This record gives sequence, C-alpha cells and structure tokens, in this order.
Amino acid sequence: MQLSKYLAAGLLLIAPATFAAPPAADKEKDVDRMENAGTVIDEILNIPDDIPQDLLDKARCVIVLPSVLKAAFIVGGSYGRGVMVCRTGADFKGPWGAPAMYALEGGSIGFQIGGQATDFVILVMNDRGASSLLKSKVKLGADAAVAAGPKGRDASANTDAYMRAEMLSYSRSRGVFAGISLEGSTLRPDNDANRNVYGKDATAAAIIAESKFEAPPEGRKLVSRLQKASPTLKP
Repeated sequence: MQLSKYLAAGLLLIAPATFAAPPAADKEKDVDRMENAGTVIDEILNIPDDIPQDLLDKARCVIVLPSVLKAAFIVGGSYGRGVMVCRTGADFKGPWGAPAMYALEGGSIGFQIGGQATDFVILVMNDRGASSLLKSKVKLGADAAVAAGPKGRDASANTDAYMRAEMLSYSRSRGVFAGISLEGSTLRPDNDANRNVYGKDATAAAIIAESKFEAPPEGRKLVSRLQKASPTLKP
C-alpha cells in the first residue's frame, strides 16, 4: 500500500516532464510544417489543371494546410495546422511576405471517413477576407463566404458564386485534386506556433500586416514558389 502511494507520487512528478513537449521540439514541428507547405504548393502549381492562374493572380493570400487527417474532424477537438502567406503592403499588392502559422478546426466537412491525409489549399480573394483572418477566429460560411474552388486552366472565375466568395478552397487526397467546401470549419492564427518560429513578439498580424519578420529558411521555398507563379496582384 505504502509502495503504491510512492509510485503514484513519483508518476505525478515525472508526468509533466514526460508529456510536455520541449520548446525546441515544438519549433521543429512548426518549421517542418512550413517546409511541407512549400512542397505541397510546389507540386500543385506544377500542374496547370489544378488552380487556375487568373484566380492565383487575384488572391491576396494563400493558406496551405499539409497532411490534415480526415479522422481528426470526426473525433472533434483535433485540427489541421499550416501556414498563410499574403502579399505585402496595406493593400496586399506587394511581393509575397513571410508565412504565418494558422490552424483549421472542426466543422462538418461531410465525407470525412477513414484516416488518409488530405492537403488543403485556400485562396483568400479580397482585402476583407485577408484582414479578418489577421484578427481572430473566422468561421467559414458565416464570418467569411467560402466556395469550392474551380479547377482547370480554362475554368471561369467570373460566376456569381466565385465573385461573392472571400475564400476558395481546394483539397488533395491520394493525388486527386478538387474544389471542396469547408463551410462550418474555422480558421484562426496559431500564435503559439508563430512565437515558436519567430520569437515572443510574433503574431499573425505582425508577421503579415506589419512585415516585421523574415521567413525562416524552411519557409522560403513556399514564398519563392508563389512569387514565381504570381509576382503581381491583378484586378
């Protein structure tokens, strides 16, 4: 009985050290996620029939969430994490800036069965959508209009649905790339991860709107690939 008491006390002392991820490990995971986002966008942009060029040229920001597990949305409380990269300047007309860390949470995406990983790409199409994401959690479909993005080089982006949408969303799973509705999900700045990567003063707003930070080496592939694909915002 006495031995059990000591064992229990010892486990309580050990548990925090065992289960709390050290800051260095957190930073490594976050910069890995940033690097993976660069790989995802590079692969997608290398296929002309995926995201239409005219949509990319009109996008203020691009959000990339690599390897989100569909099963995470079933059990609830889990979420996918990735990055948002925006064009710099008050009017989002400058070159692409440093990536900020973001999280996609919950929602009823509809067909989430099984555990295969899915990459999500979201184009933020206007200033209002971009600015709202810098401040707080945004519920897609309620706080911001979202639509499944069209694909293919000849896809028309001028229909009412696409013109009204603040965000256009895509998914890629097992090599299949398609527009997908993310209504009911939420996007928010992941400022714990931003501080891990950039330092204690880092927030999504400071990284994107104030251009106070430079992309770490792991994020430069993502930024340079977007800059190469769409160097100038087009009306």
